[in-house]
Amino acid sequence: MRAAELSRLAEELGIDVVGAAPVSAYEQTESHIRERRARGLFADMRFTMARPEVSCHPETLLDGARTVVSAALCYWADGGEVPPGHGRLPRYTWYDAYSELREKLDALGGRLGGAYRVLVDANQHVDREAAARSGVGFYGKNTMLITRRFGSWVVLGTLITEAELEPTPPLDADCGSCTLCIEACPTGALDEPGVLDANRCLSYWTQSGDAIPDSYRSELGAQVYGCDICQDVCPWNRGIEKRRAGLEPPAGAEPHVSLVDWLEASDDELAERYDRLFVPRNDPRYLRRNALVALGNTGGDPSLARRYAESDDPLLREHAEWALERFGG
Repeated sequence: MRAAELSRLAEELGIDVVGAAPVSAYEQTESHIRERRARGLFADMRFTMARPEVSCHPETLLDGARTVVSAALCYWADGGEVPPGHGRLPRYTWYDAYSELREKLDALGGRLGGAYRVLVDANQHVDREAAARSGVGFYGKNTMLITRRFGSWVVLGTLITEAELEPTPPLDADCGSCTLCIEACPTGALDEPGVLDANRCLSYWTQSGDAIPDSYRSELGAQVYGCDICQDVCPWNRGIEKRRAGLEPPAGAEPHVSLVDWLEASDDELAERYDRLFVPRNDPRYLRRNALVALGNTGGDPSLARRYAESDDPLLREHAEWALERFGG
């Protein structure tokens, strides 16, 4: 199949960017993963870094595989201002864009014919490397995959197929001399361009199973999960408001959450409502920990923090006491 035909099929299915590359091992990426893991840059994250002997070898993921098709789906939407008493979520979590892309890639696989395998937000495959090889985007200095039209406001997915498709070339684009993301990161997690030190990443700490370092808590502000700082300042992401003008977030999209709700809802309710988020051991206490930090930063109702300051849970008690100190005692 020619590249133009693949693009037409993807457009019909609502996929924003698509590319194809022959199946082959990602040897350099595998080497990078092993080197950065040895340096401790991944902290305790696993994901695609846990088994590079699998995630960097798409040729092993489907018998008879010939082509790796990479796809990007833009998830950007205008969420407005965060109201008082609410915490901010990163844009990719406002709704489950991964599920939407997974369905679209499954439909594309059926249209191409033959055996195929869909991998979206999957630990078995490094989707950014496949996307860079096929020209869907390029690696930014913030380690994000940046597309020409939608910047880094995309989720990525992969279709490994036995169909033979015309390859699409890598993009002739990069960040040039721009260092805005490096300068904007409040904790220095991007000080080595193109390399993320998870130990200093705010997004990592909102998803960690440990206490958030005291020196990082105030930097989170109203953020209760993830972080969009390096994307917000990226020049490649400018103009997305115009390109997405008139597009409303899907029904049920959640740009921000009530801190009171996160601190008062039952464990079962929180776990069910936010199963789209990565939470250590699926334990909602980590969402409450994040809410307590946001509460202290935004000056919410101190009575909520007082209650958790008397908790039997040492993690929540510590973060509640920190929030009360922010309130002035």
